[in-house]
Amino acid sequence: MKRSLKKFLTAALCLGALSIPLATNAAPLPTDLTMLPSTKVEPEELELEKKWDKVFPRNYKVKHHKITFVNRYGITLAADMYETQYYSGRLPALAVAGPFGAVKEQSSGLYAQEMATRGFITIAFDPSFTGESGGLPRKVASPDINTEDFCAAVDYLATHPNVDANRIGIIGICGWGGFALNAAAIDTRIKATVASTMYDMSRVTANGYFDKEKSPDAVRKERMEMRKNLSEQRTIDYRSGEYKMAGGVPDDVSQMPQFVRDYYAYYKTKRGYHKRSANSTTGWISTSALSFMNMPLLCYSSEIESPVLIIHGEKAHSRYFSEDAFKKLTGTNKELMIIPGASHVDLYDNMNVIPFDKIDNFFKQNL
Repeated sequence: MKRSLKKFLTAALCLGALSIPLATNAAPLPTDLTMLPSTKVEPEELELEKKWDKVFPRNYKVKHHKITFVNRYGITLAADMYETQYYSGRLPALAVAGPFGAVKEQSSGLYAQEMATRGFITIAFDPSFTGESGGLPRKVASPDINTEDFCAAVDYLATHPNVDANRIGIIGICGWGGFALNAAAIDTRIKATVASTMYDMSRVTANGYFDKEKSPDAVRKERMEMRKNLSEQRTIDYRSGEYKMAGGVPDDVSQMPQFVRDYYAYYKTKRGYHKRSANSTTGWISTSALSFMNMPLLCYSSEIESPVLIIHGEKAHSRYFSEDAFKKLTGTNKELMIIPGASHVDLYDNMNVIPFDKIDNFFKQNL
């Protein structure tokens, strides 16, 4: 039986490789790939805010306008494009996203606008299902789709008439630092990557915070309990026809750890609050966590051949994510930069802390 099965599989593979039809009445595959059927991409019409509604001041030294592009899953993404006022020829370009649960009107837009003043064409985009981007249901996250969002941003930039397609980099902030590394591991068009104040969303979802301080058995028990609760929640959601939200940053953080109070100081105050941000409002759909528990993001980060700069704050609760991610990287073109005295949230918007000169030099040397 095993020998027969082996013979069948071998024959099937050979027939497939040679493009020989398995049935005598089947038409052979066309040798001209242009004759193969294709699926036309139809962008969704999005409602985009026309006024400046960022949490940071506008810099009139750069041009700003909104764009849309479609990812491989057919979801239309909304983005802000920033360009220097006057230039000629094709420029290097950067796609920016993050933090996890934020929108382009927050940190990513700040980074994109600043890098545009330094001579890059930049876009800060809303991930699928969030902000002004398309996709249903709203406020759901996916390790695969969100990695694809970065690659789709590269699609857009690589085909833009003012962009040098051979000089495209990406910046991921917080949870999007992990997605940035994941995208760099799969997309060779990404020539350089910066991960700032990085979270590994798969790790923190599956293991909880500070997993090195817990025994493997305790981590497994916590994960199984979470699986049970979220699996039951799926049944409840399907029965009710509504998704339970996990909740954003709590309104009362007086008894919370310092890093949660830091999040409150950004997402819940005038400093960083935005009505479209999941962290500022309802949070994610609670069952979003399920896919992150089973799909580690950084499996192939050791195979990233392009340059990578990882930046983290010395005092950040999340510093271990960057340090451990850096240990997996290989080659002499990788660097870990620790900012003295900085917290996790300092790298969201503190212009005196974010090392823009370093980021600028890194991209100019590597793009």
